[in-house]
Amino acid sequence: MLLTLVGRFLRPHTKLIVGVIVFQLIQSIASLYLPSLNADIIDKGIATGDTGYILMIGGVMLGITLVQIGAAITAVYFGAKAAMAFGRDVREAIFVRVGEFSEREVSRFGAPSLITRTTNDVTQVQMLVLMTCTLLVSAPILAIGGVIMALRQDVGLSWIMVVAVPVLLVIIGLIVSRMVPLFRLMQVRIDTVNRVLREQLTGIRVVRAFVREGLETARFEKANADVTRTALSAGRLFALVFPVVMLIMNVSSVAVLWFGAWAVDEGTVQIGALTAFLSYLIQILMAVMMTTFMAIMIPRAAVSSDRIGEVLGTPTSVVLPSVPVTELHGAGLIELRDVEFSYPGAEQPVLRNLSFVARPGETTAIIGSTGAGKTTLVNLLPRLFDVTGGAVLVDGVDVRELDPDLLWGRIGLVPQRAYLFSGTVATNLRYGNPDATDDELWAALETAQAKDFVSDMPEGLDAPIAQGGTNVSGGQRQRLAIARALVKKSEIYVFDDSFSALDTATDARLRRALARSEKTATKIIVAQRVSTIVNADQILVLEDGAIVGSGTHEELLASNETYKEIVDSQLRAEEAA
Repeated sequence: MLLTLVGRFLRPHTKLIVGVIVFQLIQSIASLYLPSLNADIIDKGIATGDTGYILMIGGVMLGITLVQIGAAITAVYFGAKAAMAFGRDVREAIFVRVGEFSEREVSRFGAPSLITRTTNDVTQVQMLVLMTCTLLVSAPILAIGGVIMALRQDVGLSWIMVVAVPVLLVIIGLIVSRMVPLFRLMQVRIDTVNRVLREQLTGIRVVRAFVREGLETARFEKANADVTRTALSAGRLFALVFPVVMLIMNVSSVAVLWFGAWAVDEGTVQIGALTAFLSYLIQILMAVMMTTFMAIMIPRAAVSSDRIGEVLGTPTSVVLPSVPVTELHGAGLIELRDVEFSYPGAEQPVLRNLSFVARPGETTAIIGSTGAGKTTLVNLLPRLFDVTGGAVLVDGVDVRELDPDLLWGRIGLVPQRAYLFSGTVATNLRYGNPDATDDELWAALETAQAKDFVSDMPEGLDAPIAQGGTNVSGGQRQRLAIARALVKKSEIYVFDDSFSALDTATDARLRRALARSEKTATKIIVAQRVSTIVNADQILVLEDGAIVGSGTHEELLASNETYKEIVDSQLRAEEAA
């Protein structure tokens, strides 16, 4: 997967990669040529006392060194640019793919894991690409070229290379093979830390309300300790690499000097050649060390690339139509025909045999006990899930055949959990309609019964909103979310228990204002309170995923036992209060 991922996202940057290879080649050739020139200075200049030759070859070495420096800087520049572009493109691809996921895929991976894959995992592969461009490209050139140049200096000492290089490779290979499972475990445990921290930050009020700080601290300490133990295990193995490399390098250097001294004494090898051979041996071992250093990074990057590939290779369960319908002729008529929905692996469907029609200009309410399937039902309308049986139609067209932008453009959804983005009141309201004027924003706020508290804010529409809307109350957050949907001016409005945080008086005023301002729209309201839906044109009673009653409030009171039980339970609760 690592090679596939790197090949796919580096292909558009081929010119930069070619530049890296060319300049790394120039740098490596310069590095290989310098020891030979140094040997010539020793043997032909210093040994003979030829000062002119020393100055001439020294000038050549200086020029080659400047070329080497320039080539190294250019190669690193191209490599860094390619690696950063690679990381940018991979993050964008993950972001786009996650945006295409349905609720099913998002739930399968989990938000903490998706965040880790988009950040930490991409960084691991990106660092591998960067180190490959700056180190690994030159390593084989230095290793192969070093062997050739060393043999030119003295074949008799080549057995030292034959022994040193395989020993180094075997020892590093054993270390790396033990690090691979630790790196894989590391990424999983980073996911766990991310998840625990996210839960604690999101649920900080609940934690404090139940005085569970100690428990949450213990949870985080355990997750953190697991990461620390894994990192220490990997770090201890990693710490062995450089001592091993230095040991083999120093032993090899001693061997070259020991056996080379005998050859110099016998007159078969010159001192300059021996010095050059030693330089080439060190270059070869350094190249092997760079390669092994990359080999240490490859396992962790391979684990990360597998996790990235899992996201990129997961198709959405909400499949886009091959020839989508791009135009609708109607005012927002919704029809469900024998709809059934089951989660993967579930023994029983969540929804079954659902059929009803929601007409423009009317309010269709859905009520039922917790777990009856109300939220799942409304999630089928904008295709957050796809039905597993039957069909959902908008203006007579199956939603699976509609262009997604057309479908989403006709639906204004206020989810069960009202979520606001960091910014201002205005930026949140314009989320569905960037071109909305201030007058339109105030009109939507008035309908949503949010005008008063927004007007009381010193900045008005420019009042800051924290991430998630945590700096406003639950009721204010719900009203701003409703206003955001109204600014969109949709043909269909879906309110998924969107009035639960409002008091009864505000709820009543909002519904009356909504009926006046959105006379022609199709309105679907999911609610727990009977008072919220008592004036609906059609009320659907949902129980265990099936519609067990439909009609107006009066009709259901007269004919439906389930609805009467819901009404009676709420009346008794109010009387008790």
